[in-house]
Amino acid sequence: MRGKGDRAVSVSPHVPVLLAEVVAALAPAPGERHVDATFGAGGYTRAILATGAAVVAFDRDPDALAEGAALAEAEPNLTLVASDFSRLDRELDARDLAPVDGVTMDIGVSSMQLDRAERGFSFQSDGPLDMRMSREGESAADFLNNAEESAIADVLYQYGDEPKSRRVARAVVAARPLETTAQFAAVVRRALGHRPHEKKDPATRAFQAVRIHVNRELEELEQGLAAAERVLKPGGRLAIVTFHSLEDRMVKRFLRDRSGGAPAGSRHAPVAAAMQAPSFEITARAVRAGEAEVAANPRARSATLRVARRTAAAPWQEA
Repeated sequence: MRGKGDRAVSVSPHVPVLLAEVVAALAPAPGERHVDATFGAGGYTRAILATGAAVVAFDRDPDALAEGAALAEAEPNLTLVASDFSRLDRELDARDLAPVDGVTMDIGVSSMQLDRAERGFSFQSDGPLDMRMSREGESAADFLNNAEESAIADVLYQYGDEPKSRRVARAVVAARPLETTAQFAAVVRRALGHRPHEKKDPATRAFQAVRIHVNRELEELEQGLAAAERVLKPGGRLAIVTFHSLEDRMVKRFLRDRSGGAPAGSRHAPVAAAMQAPSFEITARAVRAGEAEVAANPRARSATLRVARRTAAAPWQEA
């Protein structure tokens, strides 16, 4: 990531996904203020700053914040905030920085988190069974070692699309205590009869599910979308990159409903859809990475970008 010195401030080894497309959707300009809701390694923030716009960047990961400190010191147009992005409206209001011209979000785990075994996000290298983005609260080990078998099965099914979630949950309970990523991955593989030569490792689904649960990622996204709606000025741009179907469905539904495209009587917004003026206009179809980007950055393969423009309508009141 970023070390000390001027050279470190200008170079980042982590390649942000769909960078050109995100910047084009945001169209930042000198004098504008934009929010990077998921600072991470700072790729989007750097690109926005390069246009002359100011950036308020959020992250709950203390590692990202520590490594971003050098950039914040070198860039007077950058404000770095230690916070969940679900609180971005409150944090901006507290600093008298709202409204803003653009908000971007890159949802899910970052490359820098996956690459560090001590964070416990990946089974590629053995490490503590942690997975906490903020390094606070319940860890993956806490959840897997203390939760009811039925609760573990529900998480694996809902957040990991694991069709044999009950079998895996029984195996987890029988193998307690689990302390490392390698132990958890091995339990999942044994429970599902995985063979080393098989291309797709079933532990991937389990790790995704537990990570989403521990970090309340879907709740964060739901609240963050509503917060972005509240802080964007009329004409403000929203750009969101997701990496799996659960997230993308949430973003797609939010933008569909807020742009007036929800079917009559939608169970998600039965009153709001009928009685409130559209607060967003969808300005482009979903964008996915091209072959060249996927070849250079395999993480881009599952990425989807959705963009919209804020209207002058008031933020929606939830039913």
